[in-house]
Amino acid sequence: MDAAFGFMLAEAGLPMPETEFKFLTDRKFRLDYAWPERKLALEQEGGVWKQGRHTRGSGFIKDMEKYNLLAATGWRLLRCTPDQLHTTATIELIAMAINAV
Repeated sequence: MDAAFGFMLAEAGLPMPETEFKFLTDRKFRLDYAWPERKLALEQEGGVWKQGRHTRGSGFIKDMEKYNLLAATGWRLLRCTPDQLHTTATIELIAMAINAV
């Protein structure tokens, strides 16, 4: 896990997520950060400004498939860019989602 992100979560009193969590046993999809007991996921979307994997056709389609499977199996998904991961706004959003359960 990203050390700075982990520190921010700890400072906010939030539980630590699992990283690279495989949410379906029969698929290769993994979640960047997951709180499985809360069915909450956080995906870090890289390459937003550089035509990275998440913004090119095939990567975008695979992400849609993953996100739809998350929703269909009762998960909630938060998304951020790498720059947004280390912001108070993202930590507050995670807290809001965790406390909404």
